[in-house]
Amino acid sequence: MSGLAAEVPSTLLSVRGGLIVSCQAYPGEPMRHAETMTQIAESAVRGGAVGIRAQGLADIALIHERVALPQIGLWKDGHDDVFITPTFEHALAVVRAGAEIVAIDGTRRVRPDGLTLAETVRRLHDETGTLVMADVGSFDDGLAAEDAGADCVGTTLSGYTGDRPKTEGPDLELLAALAGRLAVPVIAEGRIHTPAQAYACLTAGAFAVVVGTAITHPQSITRWFADAVADARAALA
Repeated sequence: MSGLAAEVPSTLLSVRGGLIVSCQAYPGEPMRHAETMTQIAESAVRGGAVGIRAQGLADIALIHERVALPQIGLWKDGHDDVFITPTFEHALAVVRAGAEIVAIDGTRRVRPDGLTLAETVRRLHDETGTLVMADVGSFDDGLAAEDAGADCVGTTLSGYTGDRPKTEGPDLELLAALAGRLAVPVIAEGRIHTPAQAYACLTAGAFAVVVGTAITHPQSITRWFADAVADARAALA
């Protein structure tokens, strides 16, 4: 982990160097239920997680009630461009549901409510005192997010905004560049599918590592194994 020039809030310090587990289910899936996501979060605690990332107001509220770890909350609304907690009102609802940190789209794209990223962050700080995690897709996004006042920056959107290619695993190049430049914590997130990749993120300078699919999404995990078995079967035929 790189050294930090900025004073880091205690909530963020509590997750430094640790694993944050993202407990999310896609719409239409059997696990898309607040109770199920909360149970997964509780299991993650037992496994050594230092924080939880969750989506949706019901999930955030129940996890806040039952899990005594810092929670990064977000509200996905829409499918294109800015959809991770896209407006100030979305962010305010996430805070009211109980998230200690609110994750918002931290790119330089136009936000649906017309507010700039800096205006959104400033209002959240002034009106709620909540920490803000900016999910970015590029190096320039990260610089702009820090300038806008974000308390931490995540590599969540790397490969999904058109600014950078979608790497097979985590975007270690972007992670290292941001960690070496920003004064705020840089959190690794996105396509971290193995313990070795999580290890690589920490050595590349990540303040903390968020893992979701590889821990909390059995449909994807099953598909990985099913595809491997099918490949083996075809090779043996």
